[in-house]
Amino acid sequence: MLLIMGPPVMLSFTPQIRFSSAIASISSKISQMGHEKSQLLRPKSDALPNFRFCNVSGRKTELVEIHPTNPRFHILFVPGNPGVISFYTDFLESLYEQMGEAASITAIGHISHSEKDWEHGNVFTLKEQIDHKINFIEQELQDLKVPLILVGHSIGSFMSLEIFKQIPEKVAYFIALYPFLAVNARSQQQSIIKKISRSRLQSNLISATVALLGFLPISVSRFIAKMSLGKSWSATAIDALCKGVLKYHTMCNVLYLAMTEFEELVKVPDWEFMRKKKNKIAFLYGDDDHWAPLYMHDEVVKQVPDAVVEVEKEGHTHSFCCTVSGSVWVARHVATLINKTML
Repeated sequence: MLLIMGPPVMLSFTPQIRFSSAIASISSKISQMGHEKSQLLRPKSDALPNFRFCNVSGRKTELVEIHPTNPRFHILFVPGNPGVISFYTDFLESLYEQMGEAASITAIGHISHSEKDWEHGNVFTLKEQIDHKINFIEQELQDLKVPLILVGHSIGSFMSLEIFKQIPEKVAYFIALYPFLAVNARSQQQSIIKKISRSRLQSNLISATVALLGFLPISVSRFIAKMSLGKSWSATAIDALCKGVLKYHTMCNVLYLAMTEFEELVKVPDWEFMRKKKNKIAFLYGDDDHWAPLYMHDEVVKQVPDAVVEVEKEGHTHSFCCTVSGSVWVARHVATLINKTML
């Protein structure tokens, strides 16, 4: 599960604000960066990602699309939280390149996780975000002529799994990246975020504080983000943060979605379904990730024998999409899985 800025951004901007410690705790969800062991150059492709909006059941929906002439597969990517899809541009471009133009790609953002407040301050639950993705598939991909592959990150993995369960006939394969599938009772960070997200007062105050940065000129907010996050974050991630997340409506939706995640993910994962579809499911875990901890990796291995379950040990962390090297490595991993399984 993703969340916005690292704590240095918030503390450097509002050092005297009483809620700075709460902001720091909740913000750490995507500040688990770590130092990359190597710097990789993003592969270049002639195809450029196309950003567009469409209406899905009356909801303004942000998409990123990359389409070759004759694809053999269609990949639908579902993001984590926040679901600002531009965070994943480097990953999507690299995935397209790694697939050798064999796959068309659509990445779908979450409702009201966007630069503009299209939904007029409304907030949306985990179930509503899942239904939104199913409605998109039924509306936009109903005439798809090639196999559909779902790829989800963090809570997007849980969403994708639910999509797979509800419309299994439409899904050929599912890949879960650093999947958030169950609440981690051992995580102090999750406990803090859960308490904050359940408090309307604290959620509103944190959202308002975050939005203060959004009122600054974009050059200023970029500078603050770069100075606070260091060199590890890519320019793509910095832009996504400044343009898409530093908004009151986005932060309110991030926290509200988080609240409903914690309510839903106390349940035991649907192991029976995963066992039934074990030949069509793959998981990627990190070696230090409280959202997708290694004990859950071990549980998946135990509960779903013979499924593809791997551990990334390159130091790219849960927020892989915020660095170029993380985006490229995970894209290569996904492409390799698809090529081994589907080709």
